[in-house]
Amino acid sequence: MRLATLRTNGTTVAARIDGDTAIPITPYADLSALLRNPDWRTLAADADGPPLSLDVADYAPVVPAPTKIVCVGLNYANHIEEMGRELPKYPTLFAKFPEALIGAHDDIEVPGYADQQVDWEGELAVVIGRKATAVSAAEAGDYIAGFTVANDVTMRDYQYRTQQWLQGKTFEKTCPLGPVLVTADEFALGAALTTSVDGITRQSDSTGDLVFTPDRLIEYISHIVTLQPGDVILTGTPGGVGHADHSYLGDGATLETTIEGLGALTNTVRVRSVAAVH
Repeated sequence: MRLATLRTNGTTVAARIDGDTAIPITPYADLSALLRNPDWRTLAADADGPPLSLDVADYAPVVPAPTKIVCVGLNYANHIEEMGRELPKYPTLFAKFPEALIGAHDDIEVPGYADQQVDWEGELAVVIGRKATAVSAAEAGDYIAGFTVANDVTMRDYQYRTQQWLQGKTFEKTCPLGPVLVTADEFALGAALTTSVDGITRQSDSTGDLVFTPDRLIEYISHIVTLQPGDVILTGTPGGVGHADHSYLGDGATLETTIEGLGALTNTVRVRSVAAVH
């Protein structure tokens, strides 16, 4: 199945996407709420309300209210090489907050004091479907609701102010997530991931080249903190980020992130004037 959180008539609704129409999954306002119901899969499959046209609906972040977003750095060998690092023994983890999330076609809002080194990081995102505490890699697949597309837009100058990355990774309204959640039974690793800037391809790799697979990430993370339904894991980015050759996103740039079988994000960078506090 393909599921989404849609904006329509001043509110949002969880929906199943059937071709060019959406079937509301009532009474759930978004996929975050739906996934908290253990019967979410049956509810989504059985939904039969009046269809919505995707021409008049807008994609919100596919899971707008995760309890946590766990991100993985340095998880493709070629990206590790271009950043001058060694292959890790353990996943490199950092956090992102829900305020960072935007929809598949929303603008990336960059404050003017942080617009000098705005970088792209196209990523496969995993959405958790049931509570996961200390699960094994062998059983981790049973805890995955599905997969979606993300771009971990990063303010590199803020990221490298200290040895901790958080401050460069969670600026509000900078991380597109969507457009849809494709359930785990309909997606397999090995799909092509591409990121383009103003129509020029900058990243191109296979999601099969992850150093740590989703199953291994769930195993590792769930031994640290319990993963809740609707939580998100960003699995890392391949080579081709702008920081490697010091090229960055400017005002008006169009960022497109595509994963074969999952869909595409298309977002425009908008730099807004805000006074900085240092």
